[in-house]
Amino acid sequence: MGKFNKGGKKGMPELNTSSLPDLIFTMLFFFMIVTTMREVTLKVQFKSPQATELEKLEKKSLVTFIYIGKPTQELQAKMGAETRIQLNDRFADVSEVQDYIYQERENMKEEDQPFMQVSIKADKDTKMGIITDVKQALRQSYALNINYSAVQR
Repeated sequence: MGKFNKGGKKGMPELNTSSLPDLIFTMLFFFMIVTTMREVTLKVQFKSPQATELEKLEKKSLVTFIYIGKPTQELQAKMGAETRIQLNDRFADVSEVQDYIYQERENMKEEDQPFMQVSIKADKDTKMGIITDVKQALRQSYALNINYSAVQR
């Protein structure tokens, strides 16, 4: 009869923590896979123009960004203060836009390539001549789905 608890009080069983490390590492791997880091370091400064009819982009993985504006204060001493085009992390000329679009299209999945969008993030004081030149280069590379980034008026 020594096996039975004579006091009538049951002790609280201890919590089993043997699977806790597995759970922690599973969550860690999930967040590592899902989270994306900022891919581009901005080398141009721009203030987005204001607009009234805006739409939010659905799939950002299908969007390729082209930045147009004046170089940042640190780079103006080296590059000058004239308007520049930034593709990924480097400055480029209009002639390089076509190759950049072809390269970005090749990096996409084949079924996503027809849905590729190009977003032009240009400073509100940028001359239309540079934007028109970029648009002509995009037409030549058959990137016809173009949008402009703006903020709500």
